[in-house]
Amino acid sequence: MPDFVDQVVLHIKAGDGGNGCASIHREKFKPLGGPDGGNGGRGGDVILEVDPNTATLLDYHRRPHRKADNGKQGQGSNRDGANGEDVVLPVPNGTVVKDAATGEVLIDLVGAGTRYVIAQGGHGGLGNAALASTKRKAPGFALLGEPGDELDVMLEMKSVADVALVGFPSAGKSSLIAALSAAKPKIADYPFTTLIPNLGVVTAGDNVFTVADVPGLIPGASEGKGLGHEFLRHVERCDMLVHVIDCATMEPGRDPITDYEVIEAELRAYGKLDDRPRIVVLNKADVPDARELAEMVTPEFEERGLQVFTISAATHDGLRELTFAMGEWVAAARANKPIEEPTRLVIRPKQLGDTGFRVRRVNENLFQVTGEKPERWIRQTDFTNDEAVGYLADRLERLGVEEELAKAGATAGAEVVIGSMEGGYVFDWQPTLNAESIHRGPRGSDNRLG
Repeated sequence: MPDFVDQVVLHIKAGDGGNGCASIHREKFKPLGGPDGGNGGRGGDVILEVDPNTATLLDYHRRPHRKADNGKQGQGSNRDGANGEDVVLPVPNGTVVKDAATGEVLIDLVGAGTRYVIAQGGHGGLGNAALASTKRKAPGFALLGEPGDELDVMLEMKSVADVALVGFPSAGKSSLIAALSAAKPKIADYPFTTLIPNLGVVTAGDNVFTVADVPGLIPGASEGKGLGHEFLRHVERCDMLVHVIDCATMEPGRDPITDYEVIEAELRAYGKLDDRPRIVVLNKADVPDARELAEMVTPEFEERGLQVFTISAATHDGLRELTFAMGEWVAAARANKPIEEPTRLVIRPKQLGDTGFRVRRVNENLFQVTGEKPERWIRQTDFTNDEAVGYLADRLERLGVEEELAKAGATAGAEVVIGSMEGGYVFDWQPTLNAESIHRGPRGSDNRLG
């Protein structure tokens, strides 16, 4: 199990609404007590909340499935069902929330305490007491609770660390972060010992900052070689880059200047990193030949405007100067960084004149009805109860669905789908545009939804 996770797919399910209750009040000497079925409770929401004390997504990697409580069913004697408990998921500041299927950014969560309802719980169904009217004094049905939202989202940490250590594999990045902090990364004498970033907290006087040991880059990393895109994604979310260069390598064609230029070429090819300040660290100065080589190449790096430090992660030589230099850079970057405004949640009202549904002619004898209201009403209807089906027909007629179907060319017996073509409710349409003049027959019978 990794101990660093900066990107995770979360499977979320909000709570379902509770069903309404169909009940008739029964009391001695009161034979016509009337309906007293309570409403179902609302399903719980799934909420993302920025928590300053949360710095990792590791918990969601371990438990990626999160579900809110369902609402309770209504009961007789006008007792409403209890609402389901919301689930609040703490996330680090700067977490980017994306749709896992499309990659669309849903929201960028910034600012302590910022909340975003990522999945809404379903509404509870109305009980027959709430459905009673002058025309339907004792409904023998109740509405079903709606299912809660269910979706997969990707959480991505925007900022991983203040400083990123970059360089070739085996350049000594893991040894350096172990010497600078209390981190204990895996260290070995073969390439790609580090497969995920190691984070360390470094203290330099009054400055406390985090350093990330990014897995080693190789030529072609910007094209995806050696998991390059994955590694460069970590670099992108750090504020400062430190080139760790191996001055003791014996590989042919390798020298400090060449190593620096190769890594810089990959960073340029990846893009988005030109504004990051750089420091060059010439490592392994405990090897005599390496120290001589470092002294030779330092002037050339300085001519390019780079601050250079010669160090040995093994003996801790030069680490104090490097630590305070990084601390000064980080303090300056934080001072110049604009204050992050808390995320503003925008509520967009629906367009005026919107009927709430659309009618589409699929072919000569097939029509599709889509829209929030008719699709929600379908979910709320108990199709085993004829009276509930009749109530649905009344609602669709009042909304104007019958009129729009007639305008679209639908005739008696036409097949109509409400909702998606794959999972929608299908019925044979019997036009009755003047619904008030219909003789519906015995209670619960209705011929409009066959």
